[in-house]
Amino acid sequence: MDNQKASKEDNVIFIGKKPFMNYVNAVQVQLGKGTKIVIKARGKFTSRAIDVSEHCKRKFTLKAIEVLLDSESKQDKEKKDIKVSTIEITLEK
Repeated sequence: MDNQKASKEDNVIFIGKKPFMNYVNAVQVQLGKGTKIVIKARGKFTSRAIDVSEHCKRKFTLKAIEVLLDSESKQDKEKKDIKVSTIEITLEK
C-alpha cells in the first residue's frame, strides 16, 4: 500500500455496532490530525452515521461539505441479491 492511499484513508470513520460516543471520540481524534473527516456507514447504521455527524457538527463546530448516498448489491445468507444503502458524510472545520 502506498503512503498516499494510506493517508487518504486515515480520515475515514466507519460506523458500526460500537457505542455512539466511540465514534464521536474518533472524530475528535481525527480533528487533531486534519480538518476533513469522512463518516461512512451502510445498511442499518446509516441513521447512526447521521446522528454522529449532527452531534459532531454541534459539538466541534463543523460543517457538512458533502453527503453522498448510494447502494451496493450484495448477497445475503440465502444467496439472494439484495441492495444495501450507503452514506458518506464529509465534515470539515
